[in-house]
Amino acid sequence: MRVVICGGGVIGACTAYFLRRHGVDVIVVERTEVAAAASGKAGGFLARDWCAATPLDALARRSFALHAQLPERIAGDWGYRPMTAYSGYVAPDDDARRTTRSKLDWLSNGVVITQRIGTAATTAIVHPRKFTSGMMNAALANGAELRSGRVTGIVRDADGMKVKGVEVGGDVIDADAVVIAMGPWSLLAAQWMSLPAVYGQRSPSIVYDTGADVPADALFLECESEGGTVSIEVFPRADGSTHVTALSDIAPLPLDPAAVTPDREAIARLQIMCERLSPLFRPDRIIAQQACFRPVTEDGLPLIGLIPQSEGLYVATGHNVWGILNAPATGEALAQLIADGVAREVSLAPFAPGRLAPLDPSLLQAR
Repeated sequence: MRVVICGGGVIGACTAYFLRRHGVDVIVVERTEVAAAASGKAGGFLARDWCAATPLDALARRSFALHAQLPERIAGDWGYRPMTAYSGYVAPDDDARRTTRSKLDWLSNGVVITQRIGTAATTAIVHPRKFTSGMMNAALANGAELRSGRVTGIVRDADGMKVKGVEVGGDVIDADAVVIAMGPWSLLAAQWMSLPAVYGQRSPSIVYDTGADVPADALFLECESEGGTVSIEVFPRADGSTHVTALSDIAPLPLDPAAVTPDREAIARLQIMCERLSPLFRPDRIIAQQACFRPVTEDGLPLIGLIPQSEGLYVATGHNVWGILNAPATGEALAQLIADGVAREVSLAPFAPGRLAPLDPSLLQAR
């Protein structure tokens, strides 16, 4: 059996890894580079139970457990480490706590920590690009193949039901099954199949070189900015970098993932807020100013499973802010579904693509 995975992000990498563990031949097709988009620019934060009482709960718990196991199983180093998570706020100028020392000594005065919301048993982090690359390299070392190219269509049999392969650069790669795992660019596949809408939400971020000065404290803070309240997230990583993000917006999705750029005004606002949080967030310590598009569906749940009225055509996208967290369990479950006909550890029923109406492909507009 041969499976072609369209997309070299974290979902494609994890699916390739678990398919190879089932002995399935795998070809991953990626148009730019592995982890080129959100899989390389996300925060990498993991939480075991933050999806409790939602359809994502079982997927998140299974995936959180896999994240803890995979570094030893693969002997990979992508900065997995448990964290403590806190909520709080930045005291405004007219607040008496503006000059109060923060409970966390690496933060500036006036950064008020109100609650511990995650412990080393329930929250953790990985470096997303290193994790995605590590999973892809593990799949390649076990016999998977990575090809560069842009998928431009699906090849089917005469009845139009069974998948026979994909079109790439004028050629056809034969396949018994195809997985669409292109993040928000999965939307383009609506031209070739019955696929619900997948939207891209842009998230700007700044990465700082903070060295060993920042402990494993994830922060979820409220901060006043330009007359409103902004939620800002801070994720220190094991490699000495700290990822800070806020000010997500809706913007046109470029056709080419390499063309994604942050809004300069948003980055400027974010930098001002960062400098208020800690003296470590100085301009001379900036490693990257960037943005990524997170894939979002109409009901907020991912699309994972077989495309209706097709044979051998699967999709895995729409994970929103939990893409890095839920990638291992998604890849494991999808590999089981493809190889064995059923996902054993986690039910994929809540994520069935057929639960949502398909997008009218005539609504797609190139930009």
